[in-house]
Amino acid sequence: MSTETTLRVSEIFHSIQGESSLAGWPCAFVRLAGCGHGCRYCDTAYAKEAGTVMTVEQIVRRALAFDAPCIEVTGGEPLLQPGAFELLSELCDRHPVVLLETGGFLPVERVDPRVHAIIDIKAPSSGVAAENCATNFALALDTPERFEFKIVVASREDYEWAKSYIAGHGLPGKCSIIFGPVFGHLEPRLLAEWILRDRLPVRMQLQLHKYIWQPDARGV
Repeated sequence: MSTETTLRVSEIFHSIQGESSLAGWPCAFVRLAGCGHGCRYCDTAYAKEAGTVMTVEQIVRRALAFDAPCIEVTGGEPLLQPGAFELLSELCDRHPVVLLETGGFLPVERVDPRVHAIIDIKAPSSGVAAENCATNFALALDTPERFEFKIVVASREDYEWAKSYIAGHGLPGKCSIIFGPVFGHLEPRLLAEWILRDRLPVRMQLQLHKYIWQPDARGV
């Protein structure tokens, strides 16, 4: 494996993990550049820009320098760059907790099994729900400890769709599932009430970093 492989990087920064079962922990983030899906409520549109070319070794050293309890590779859509798989493996060789956050459009079977994958499921309001990669669900059901699914909902319609979608793929009670409101679009109290009313076996989360810093701030 060659750490001279290069990737296009949007930013590398130290922040609070805000959108996973590890929410609240300090985390080193590696945001890779590039995405072509156009989610309507995308909050990192700047990651579509070309970014800075860095080697795997340079990226790993920058991420490790924060001495954070966990390291996350995100985007954009990180799996669009073939070198992302090598980067994830190299990070796993040198750090005990490595996360991947992916938009859920691409298959994750090539991802190093040591990585904990946070996979988005896009609801209809995103405009790209038809692009969810269903092959990831079967893989997650086989090894549920490696995966969690995250759905952000903007409306009651999104919530009802999400509830039906996860049931249709056999995920509730078998995989970790997180529901969260789209910041500024859905009152968190409403989502909490719907989950409690329906006895839905999901974790609710808020986009923690957006409550700490400005919602559109970079590097947080």
